[in-house]
Amino acid sequence: QLQLVESGGGLVQPGGSLRLSCTASGFTLDSYAIGWFRQAPGKEREGVSCIRRSGGLTVKGRFTISRDNAKNTVYLQMNSLKPEDTAVYYCAARFNAYCSGDSFEYNYWGQGTQVTVSS
Repeated sequence: QLQLVESGGGLVQPGGSLRLSCTASGFTLDSYAIGWFRQAPGKEREGVSCIRRSGGLTVKGRFTISRDNAKNTVYLQMNSLKPEDTAVYYCAARFNAYCSGDSFEYNYWGQGTQVTVSS
């Protein structure tokens, strides 16, 4: 069974950090570009970060994405979290070397992990 599983979400205070993990089973992530998306209540799903198939650690603003192919896992390190970062975070795999901002171009999706930033 081909599956992506996210973990690492939770409740964190503003200014705090979380590291999300996305682990694949049934297939290897090293053939895929991996994206992180999020969806807040009442809002559309939006892209957060993405790493190319051959990509290394990538820093974009407060978020850093990295991959460990030996563990078949992609990570999203989120720092200086704000209440507006509250959302369900999803990882997705695209069978392509490159990232896309279009969620429809991703082949597999995880079930999501809730991130709540609140004092």
